[in-house]
Amino acid sequence: MDDLEKLPERALEWHRQGKGAVLATVVETWGSAPRRVGSQLLVSSEGEMEGSVSGGCVEGAVVVEAMEALEAGDAQLLEFGVSDDEAFAVGLACGGTIKVLVEPVGRVLPVEMLEALVDARAARQPVAYVVEIKKGQRWLAGPGDDGLAARFREDRSGMDANRYIGIHNPPLRMIVVGAVHIAQALVPMARMAGYDPVLVDPRPAFGAQARFPGERIVEDWPDAALAGIGLDARTAVVTLTHDPKLDDPAITAALRSEVFYLGCLGSSRTHAKRVGRLSEAGFTLEEIGRIHAPVGLNIGAQGPAEIAVAIMAEITQGLRLG
Repeated sequence: MDDLEKLPERALEWHRQGKGAVLATVVETWGSAPRRVGSQLLVSSEGEMEGSVSGGCVEGAVVVEAMEALEAGDAQLLEFGVSDDEAFAVGLACGGTIKVLVEPVGRVLPVEMLEALVDARAARQPVAYVVEIKKGQRWLAGPGDDGLAARFREDRSGMDANRYIGIHNPPLRMIVVGAVHIAQALVPMARMAGYDPVLVDPRPAFGAQARFPGERIVEDWPDAALAGIGLDARTAVVTLTHDPKLDDPAITAALRSEVFYLGCLGSSRTHAKRVGRLSEAGFTLEEIGRIHAPVGLNIGAQGPAEIAVAIMAEITQGLRLG
């Protein structure tokens, strides 16, 4: 979803404004292609463009084809070879080939379908946009349809025979409970890795904008904060306060949800006490076993920045390897 940015939403906006909108999507690649499958470029009838399908190698040609497709009202499947010289200019060692599906909104991509896609994205509901390219058929599907569960889990758009399957997973989120020194290193790392981080800390002195410039900070008790933010399978939760009054409500909420990762700061002795409290609260050992504690991969990390690296690595492992 990170590559998709807000392009479906912007495409709908441009169409409603009467500008015309064409979505160009990378549906297949060979070799060292500049952009991954699912990357998109949005083009208006006025030649405005957002996004990228090639990092600059073939954008101009795609814009021309998109404007012609908008006028003709038909879809186009384009194929481009990216030379080694062009690839080197955008930071790759060698070139490759890409296929780009060009779809005008309205006459090819139905407005009602785009609206449904945008609504699902806004509601953080995973949805796939499926195109039977030769037949020109289009529909939306969920993780339980057509054996798509693995694609959703791997966040992997791509071709399946003559079908292009575009995966639209909700954006990744990381909720960090405790605006402590480790969080000051972890939050920017999370953002660089494609997460939307949220800090939760009811203590104004900790959760101050001066300490976390420009970040979203929720000054509320963790149970209320997490209920308001919402927890789902695209969310990671990390507790860093060392204070059971703050950590335990967040842990309880996370264990009762589908979050893909829950990590808690603290020594083995601290975690043993945590396990005892959670057992008394009615959680089974299997449920408690979802907690990663002590938090982070065991890489001998020292200091806030290295601990943040270990946490980020473990979260990535949990996301990609399950």
